[in-house]
Amino acid sequence: MFKKILAAAALSVTVALPAQADTLDDVVDRGQLRCGVVLDFPPIGYRDENNEPAGFDVEYCNDLAAALEVEPIIYPVTWAERLPVIVTGRADVVFGATSDSLARARTVGFTIPYAIYYAQGVVNAESGIKSFEDIRGKRVAGAIGTVPEQEWLKIAAEWGEEHLYQGYQSENEVFLAVAQGKADIGITTNTAVKPITEQYETVEPGPRMPWTTDYTSVVGKREDVTWLNFLNLFVTHQVRSGRYEELWGRYVGGDAPELRIPGVMY
Repeated sequence: MFKKILAAAALSVTVALPAQADTLDDVVDRGQLRCGVVLDFPPIGYRDENNEPAGFDVEYCNDLAAALEVEPIIYPVTWAERLPVIVTGRADVVFGATSDSLARARTVGFTIPYAIYYAQGVVNAESGIKSFEDIRGKRVAGAIGTVPEQEWLKIAAEWGEEHLYQGYQSENEVFLAVAQGKADIGITTNTAVKPITEQYETVEPGPRMPWTTDYTSVVGKREDVTWLNFLNLFVTHQVRSGRYEELWGRYVGGDAPELRIPGVMY
């Protein structure tokens, strides 16, 4: 009788357990890898002269798909959509310069860092902005839902200048606002400064922002540990094979940043 009770209890526990996410098997079975990529973030993600997705993050999606022997599908996302597309299952993974904050980790899962950035401004040539202190009293633009926006709003609150901030859905809108003189400075990452200043005659490189270096990770479902483990191994292989350095040199230029965080073992 006691054995029957135990068996019944074990069965009830088994039935009660929710189905576990297994993105790795789903991707292989489907034969497709759905990558969320921000395509208004050149040279990391953009559209080429044929309107095809290109850039560092697009190459990473293609490399991951090749490792899985499946077809890569690029799913264009805005900055604000990077987490929702994972939560809702519209994308299997996001390559999108996403900072691995503790607040975001309550919603999605993060890998070890795959790219590092720091925040820098691009300024209108007539703005008079040369240093960080010159930004006081100026109109500042940023992309909604990004770390640069969040960090700048803290500074704007200290200065009492929240009313001077302009939030846009995409970085392309930020750059256009600066080029047209609707904003004095747009906050972006160091990787975007060169292509944007080459694109617009009225835009110049601006000062570096005072907050810390931005370590960014590949994003997957928070509860899918198997998938996140695979993605971690993929990021590691990209570095060990030299592919990370190759792609950084091709799209950004110069030496690829060291991905290890000081004092942390990766």
